[in-house]
Amino acid sequence: MALIGFHFKKMQAEKKKALTSKVNVNSNITVVNAKEAKVNMGKSKQAGIEFTFNFTTKYVPDVATIDLEGAVVYLGPEDKVKETLSGWTKDKKIPQDVLEEVYNYLLARCNIQALVLGRDMQLPPHVPMPKVGKGN
Repeated sequence: MALIGFHFKKMQAEKKKALTSKVNVNSNITVVNAKEAKVNMGKSKQAGIEFTFNFTTKYVPDVATIDLEGAVVYLGPEDKVKETLSGWTKDKKIPQDVLEEVYNYLLARCNIQALVLGRDMQLPPHVPMPKVGKGN
């Protein structure tokens, strides 16, 4: 199983007001669609699924937001791809093993991009950053 073809379709960062006090940061990722993707692998085609996603980071109380939208293609065994597409079509469910793999990949990619956008907007990091201190 592999995840390929990752890309962003939209990146939006908005700072609504200056930071004057402590803020809470909430991030959320959601798969909004899944559709069949045929991937050419040389002379053969492999079954895949294109997952469309939204990643949102909100700085509360209403200080700033970072919104990312994009897609990634999941390649897997044909039976797993059919099962996943069937579950999505029927009741918007994705098998746990596929969901974990997709979400972990998306979180890694989106968190890095949100850190860069947040830095450029002079926002605090939305994830804890490593620090060096005495005894470390």
